[in-house]
Amino acid sequence: MNVTETGSEYRQLRIEDYLEVEPAEQGKRPEVCVLGMITENNADIAWKKKLMESILSPSNLKRAVKKVKGNRGAAGVDGMEVEELEKYFEEHQEKLVERILSGKYRPKPVLRVEIPKEGTGKMRKLGIPTVVDRVIQQAITQKLSPIYEKQFQETSYGFRPKRSAHDAVRKCREYIEEGYEYVVDMDLEKFFDTVCQSKMVEILSRTIVDGRVISLIHRYMSAGVIVGHSYETTETGVAQGGPLSPLLSNIMLNELDKELQKRNHKYVRYADDAVVFCKSLKSAERTYEKIVPYIEGKLFLKVNREKTKVCRYTEIKYLGYGFYHKRSRIRLHPETLKRMKRKIRELTKRKSPWTEEVRQEKLTEYIRGWINYFKLADMRSILERIDMWMRRRIRAIYLRRWKKPKTKYKMLRRLKVKESEARKLAYSSKKEWRIAFCQTIHQALGIKKLKRLGYPTFSYYYSKVCEN
Repeated sequence: MNVTETGSEYRQLRIEDYLEVEPAEQGKRPEVCVLGMITENNADIAWKKKLMESILSPSNLKRAVKKVKGNRGAAGVDGMEVEELEKYFEEHQEKLVERILSGKYRPKPVLRVEIPKEGTGKMRKLGIPTVVDRVIQQAITQKLSPIYEKQFQETSYGFRPKRSAHDAVRKCREYIEEGYEYVVDMDLEKFFDTVCQSKMVEILSRTIVDGRVISLIHRYMSAGVIVGHSYETTETGVAQGGPLSPLLSNIMLNELDKELQKRNHKYVRYADDAVVFCKSLKSAERTYEKIVPYIEGKLFLKVNREKTKVCRYTEIKYLGYGFYHKRSRIRLHPETLKRMKRKIRELTKRKSPWTEEVRQEKLTEYIRGWINYFKLADMRSILERIDMWMRRRIRAIYLRRWKKPKTKYKMLRRLKVKESEARKLAYSSKKEWRIAFCQTIHQALGIKKLKRLGYPTFSYYYSKVCEN
């Protein structure tokens, strides 16, 4: 059996297989860690720890309901909306808790939805649990997060309290400044869809003593999905979309973190995006040759060899950012810039039916959010050019909206354009995009005028929050 290549035989193990393995047999199969706390010999230990009771305590469930309700989100397969949660738990909480404690509760399948990956043309698979299952998952996460937070490594930043993508990017810059100029840019192929559930259970069993909690988590992983009107089993993977999946991903990939730490590598990981830093090309190549077999042979995850590469730090794209030689400055990656321009084109289409107020609101929301995320990048001059381009598109929108020459003439005169110039532009045969480039239009709908009208600019928000 070539476990390193596929791990297929390992993936077929179920939680029941762990329960059936006798202690005498465990020594023969060291690669399978048995859930000792679920066996009858250790049942007393499981009940004494009472982690499940802590998860299902009224205060923890109340906090979980509030969190799920605050996150809103779509309904699952049962159609229940988040607004119905409080009433549901008031009426059914005792029975629900009793069913979970007795082991009779079975999570409902998740609703499969696909959203496009921006700029790739591919689809990202998400699983939407029912709102009740989201509450239970949130309750589990609230109790397990503090336990596992103590085990997670310093250079892991995804889905963790008081840590962000900005911290991960800053750490990358720190390593680069220390002379680690070569990187292994790791790409795990369809990470959430390929997580080995048996391996996940094994890792959980090293920390969690209450076997009922592990059993419940395993049920969530194997609950299945509803695609269209048909049910599909989920023997591998963790549904991406529930409150529990970010924590489980960190628990799984913490094994990779520990292995990298053991080998004294400098690395940064944000969720399943990891980069390992080395001081020479040969060192980076050796790291790649050794770490890929570990990921595929021990963690049973698949490395995308087409996207995983060994290169200089200037060639990587990490969390949308790039790096360049000038004092190891952080820059905006070209692909990120393309995606941003694509979005601005969408928000400034001349044929869109939006009112002026709606368009301004959408632009402001997008620009503010985009700048807050990419504020680490050195991009002042780039944003000034983007603003010029965006203002030209906005001017073209006004010209198209005015339509008839008479209306154009009237509106241009209101903007204090000279009569001869207004008439010339109003009756011009050129298209809106060409006319929007005219100096007269630039002055009539200048920077200050568009600002008074309510249109935002990248440069303005960047000046407020930039760290360069």
